Amino acid sequence: MNALQSLEELVLTEGGARRKVRIGGVINEVTPSYYRVAGLSQFVKLGDRVGFSAHGKTETGEVVRIDSGGVTVKPFNGRIEAGLGMPAFLAGDVGLSPDQSWRGRVINALGEPLDGLGPLIPGATTVRNDAEPPSAMLRSRVKEPLRTGVKAIDLFTPICKGQRIGIFAGSGVGKSTLLTMLAKCDGFDTIVVALVGERGREVREFLEGPIQANLHKSIMVVSTGDESPMMRRQAPRTAVALAEYFRDCGESVLLIVDSVTRYAHAARDVALAAGEPAVARGYTPSVFSELPRLLERAGPGEEGKGAITGIFSVLIDGDDHNDPVADNIRGTLDGHIVLDRAIADQGRYPAINVLGSISRLADHVWSSDQKELVRRLRSLIARFEDTRDLRLMGGYHAGNDQELDQAVVLVPKIYEALRQDPSMPASRDAFMDLAQILRQ
Repeated sequence: MNALQSLEELVLTEGGARRKVRIGGVINEVTPSYYRVAGLSQFVKLGDRVGFSAHGKTETGEVVRIDSGGVTVKPFNGRIEAGLGMPAFLAGDVGLSPDQSWRGRVINALGEPLDGLGPLIPGATTVRNDAEPPSAMLRSRVKEPLRTGVKAIDLFTPICKGQRIGIFAGSGVGKSTLLTMLAKCDGFDTIVVALVGERGREVREFLEGPIQANLHKSIMVVSTGDESPMMRRQAPRTAVALAEYFRDCGESVLLIVDSVTRYAHAARDVALAAGEPAVARGYTPSVFSELPRLLERAGPGEEGKGAITGIFSVLIDGDDHNDPVADNIRGTLDGHIVLDRAIADQGRYPAINVLGSISRLADHVWSSDQKELVRRLRSLIARFEDTRDLRLMGGYHAGNDQELDQAVVLVPKIYEALRQDPSMPASRDAFMDLAQILRQ
């Protein structure tokens, strides 16, 4: 008997006889984004599932508010089939039961297969979508360097296994393309990818793109932009729960979420339906507490277990990097990679702004000589960009400033060395590749 069936029915004793009844209520309000059920307030808690039968199938939703007059239910189906007076019943909270055989599969936010390859084999362990992060004092240290194969990242914002880093970009600047390049990373036992609120056509493009070589060890959780806010809110939670399962098996896991901003938008829709007030650009207070809770679940596990290396894309609304969601995420992660539209307009991809990007664990990767070299390269790039207008107006004359002369000669070569697209092979030694370009 599954969790749904076991909570649909309750055994009662009346006059020595035992009969089964279902915990239920009646739908008394329907709106375009939620419905209300009377009679369940005494039996549910936030996060429980409530369902009703329509057209021969069961439609479920999640309890997002409880008051004395009833409960507010946000459905997983984008189209609400509920009607006034219809009976609704408590459906419980159905968890996930991951298994090693789930690698290579594509599932939705509820853990149901989307790839037509048959049902998923349930594992022996049930995991929760809202699990607590590991205790801060029990987590292992992050020290092991990771080679991504993307030269701009390995040079200027190197990553360690177990690190959490964000890719911040406006729309159309190349964040999804960069994520497909990072998905080719070697050294991971399992890769979990969550596509949240993205275009439907991108699913097959991602599957059949550069990640195809690692598809046998990848699990994709998909919730496209046309799905309900509940599904888009659930998808990254499901992905993190899967990553936690493989981490606790002692594996090194790569978690890619594209994008966390769409998760925040979905969480905002759910919170507004629950009656929360908007406090910052339409976002509710709970959004800013849910984001760190989700992101903190990635990272190193407890000593003796594996680690989750988290790469989260952040869509910058209106190219405003001080957007409240972007600012909240940036303060939570262990580094950020900024994609610049001006760099993309110049045709330089990946359009990484090396001056605006930082990895807080870079010192675990760089040697002392490499650290000094990167510092020097950043200085040259900053000088080159600061004097761009001056040089365009003809105000630059060679020989007057030795550092600027060096920047004018070397920075274009550095930019050329950083060019890379998904069809190119991954870099095995970014510093060596750069040295070869600078010698030319």
